[in-house]
Amino acid sequence: MEKNKGSKTDKWGVWMQRLLESLVEKHRPAAREGKLAEYIPELAKQDSRLLGMAVVDRAGKMHTAGAYRDRFTLQSISKLIALMIALMDHGEEKVFSKVGMEPTGDPFHSIYKLEIAREAKPLNPMINAGAIAVSSLIQGGSVEERVERILHLVREMADNPGIDINRSVYQSERDTADRNRALAYFLKGSGVIDDVEETLDVYFRQCSICVDCRDLARMGLCLAQNGISLRGKRVIPGDIARLAKTFMVTCGMYNASGEFAIRVGIPAKSGVSGGIMALVPGRMGIGVFGPALDKKGNSITGVRLLEDFSKKLGLSIF
Repeated sequence: MEKNKGSKTDKWGVWMQRLLESLVEKHRPAAREGKLAEYIPELAKQDSRLLGMAVVDRAGKMHTAGAYRDRFTLQSISKLIALMIALMDHGEEKVFSKVGMEPTGDPFHSIYKLEIAREAKPLNPMINAGAIAVSSLIQGGSVEERVERILHLVREMADNPGIDINRSVYQSERDTADRNRALAYFLKGSGVIDDVEETLDVYFRQCSICVDCRDLARMGLCLAQNGISLRGKRVIPGDIARLAKTFMVTCGMYNASGEFAIRVGIPAKSGVSGGIMALVPGRMGIGVFGPALDKKGNSITGVRLLEDFSKKLGLSIF
């Protein structure tokens, strides 16, 4: 952490730094209670003991602790990025004709609700079926062009032009995606998407975008500022940023979103690599990485760390 000028700012910075370090040390042992996402072989190679955190405020001051430099893939955090691009491309009416806005009590990769619903439309864009439907809407002349648009927005939000795709994770996702292929073919059979393999290729690549906690914190800050990046550039329309934050609260932590809202009380989006992007509206962006997952697919150490952090600083928006 860089030292800041002024005694009050110095004291706050030192306090925040010590708080993050103490929280990482406190919650890291809980990793033994979780499991890696072994159904994606490349993610099974991660060190389950890792835990890192980064927090950035509106002035750009970054505080970090633990494994904040370790890189990991966005996985389901990318669903939020794809949703915002699809909304910019088509508007709310078209996007939400393909995917709903309702939370679900089912696992993120469930096909159950698609089968029993009167209308075979995924409940929301944060479950796999909904995210696949959203990825099909991203405009571009090729898979590469569509993925480049997703990468561009991630780079703009994170203020990091070096962000790219982890090719090994992409290959691992593509080679083991039987359940996602089943979901995609079901969606095609219901008229929700047209091209299964092309859509899935976009989806696997977006999930394999590689970041660290600092990137996630800056991305969170961009949303906390209603679509304005750390450099002061508007990269997301304000109404779309607001909608994205709403989905983070209602659906961002899979079928644990309600409990997370009660216990932590801030918008957040998780991924099965162990990343969590969170934010406090108008105040800060937060990035967390802890690859050991709970039974619902969220970082077990990351969730506990964020609960503790939110309570100590009184961050709940409710």
